Amino acid sequence: MIDSIVIGVTTIAFSKNEDLISELRSKGFKKVKKNEEGKRFTQSELISFLQDCQAAIVGLDIINEEVLSKLPNLRVISKYGVGLDNIDFDACERYNVKVFFPEGVNKRSVSEMTLGFMLSLCRNLYTTSNLLKNKIWNKSGGIQLSEKTIGVIGVGNVGKDLITLLKPFGCRVLVNDIVSQEEYYLENGLESVSKEEIFSKSDVITIHTPLNEGTMNLFNKEVFLRMKKEAFIINTSRGGVINLNDLKWALKRNEIAGAAIDVYDSEPPEDYELISIPNLMNTPHIGGNSREAVKAMGQAAISNVCNYYDLLVDE
Repeated sequence: MIDSIVIGVTTIAFSKNEDLISELRSKGFKKVKKNEEGKRFTQSELISFLQDCQAAIVGLDIINEEVLSKLPNLRVISKYGVGLDNIDFDACERYNVKVFFPEGVNKRSVSEMTLGFMLSLCRNLYTTSNLLKNKIWNKSGGIQLSEKTIGVIGVGNVGKDLITLLKPFGCRVLVNDIVSQEEYYLENGLESVSKEEIFSKSDVITIHTPLNEGTMNLFNKEVFLRMKKEAFIINTSRGGVINLNDLKWALKRNEIAGAAIDVYDSEPPEDYELISIPNLMNTPHIGGNSREAVKAMGQAAISNVCNYYDLLVDE
């Protein structure tokens, strides 16, 4: 049965990883359709690519009513990665498309990168390195991360892993999450506070939330004005959580000391005025793309689609 299934792999990282493709084929999926061009598909390109597929391994592709209505053969979607804001689950249910997704498989990759951002921003590693490339010798060593106040918004898999990594630094950690986790907070010496308190008291704020109506443009001009002028903000979650026009405004006016972002409203980003700001670190959405995370996310996606077809056989 499986050897007749056409499975489309839209995600670029998975498609480029021959070990994952070989593993998928070793599970019996002989008809694997890869994203050979290594490009982010438009909606029409996505529909065309998946037209003859019964199964799909997708990354950040938008799966909505319009897409599903034109893919009558599609029966199962296995998510590569952990973000789910690109999938309309109600539409999937209406079109009888099963969706499987992993949890926490890339948390260490993202949390390590976030910690790296914190250290680079605090110690001026990024800015002084760029200055030196331009023959400017600037010995401003910044501040230590140790014993600073860190605000963590979103205490899920990544947030918790970051908190573990921060323990040797002796930081005061303020947390905010929509889920009550008082026992965990108590065990780890965390302070559960309002977002407003995090905005005003933190030396570094890091965001680890999904993108939804409650988090869209969570950080805007009003919030940046509440933050300390010496504070930094880091976003490795989803681009829409920070209003990037307002971030540009805040950085140019020195309302905050600096920022680091790995995610954008549209990717690749087109606002190079923002990207060129000296005290903004910007990376091309690689938080979850360590070699180890790529493998783990790929194997989880393979396992989920295999489990789906195993259940069909059992039934």
